[in-house]
Parts: sequence; structure tokens; C-alpha cells
Amino acid sequence: MRTADEITAIYERHADTVWRVCFAFMKNHDEAQDLLQETFVRLIRSETAFDSPEHEKAWLIVTASNLCKNALKSPARRTEDIDDHEELPAPETAADYDVAEAILKLPPEYKDVIYLYYYVGYRSAEIAKLQDKPPATVRTQLARARKLLKKFLEEP
Repeated sequence: MRTADEITAIYERHADTVWRVCFAFMKNHDEAQDLLQETFVRLIRSETAFDSPEHEKAWLIVTASNLCKNALKSPARRTEDIDDHEELPAPETAADYDVAEAILKLPPEYKDVIYLYYYVGYRSAEIAKLQDKPPATVRTQLARARKLLKKFLEEP
């Protein structure tokens, strides 16, 4: 069982990353915050022993991703108004806004690999291990995601 100090230290190290993962899926600040909290509740209840800081971070990202995917499949969510989920963080530049909009248009499997590769800094082999996929599949998803992003960014 982890102590309160250990949980606090893990939260301080990874809360921002976990929130970004949740926001990338949910596209809503409040839902992302709720799922961030649920991810850490799962951590508190879990007896998983982490081999390294990277294992700890990966566990949190995978747990958050799974919680978000489950939330998106929820029957209650299907009846919600889409306009409630158009909230985006304030971009620093117009280009940042365009890129963020393009990333949010990607299918979930492409959004995951783009986020993990560019924002978290994982290599394709690490992403493959996290998602239990062959590395070639992750590289293909990255290539397809880049192609889609380019298409989205070139649209008038």
C-alpha cells in the first residue's frame, strides 16, 4: 500500500501529463479533471509495484486512456449536446490553435500515438509496448496521422 506522501509525489510528477491525456480524449476541461481524479483513485486502490519512473508514468497514461475510452462509450454521453464539448485551451499562437484543432479531428488511435510521441516524448517502440501493438503498427499509425494532420492543416 502506498503512503499519502508517495501518492502526493506521484500526483505532483504526473498530474499535468494525465490531465493532458484526458483532455485530448474528452475535449472538455471538467471531464478531463474528473478522469484525472479517477485515474489517481485507481492508483490509490492499485497494488501495482512500479519498476521505474517510466513504468509509473506509462501505467497512469494507459489507465487514463482506458478510463477516457470507457467514458466516451458511455450511453449517457451519447445523449449529451455536442456543443458542451467544444472547449479548447487558449492557444499561444494561431498556428498552435490550428494544430490543436487538427489533432482533435484525428481518430482516437492516431490521436493516442501523436500525443504519446510528440507531447509525452515516447519513442515508437515504447508506445508499441504500452499499447501492446507491434512497433511497425505504431510507426504506420504515426505516418498516417501525420498525413491526416497535413491534410487538415492545408484545408482552407
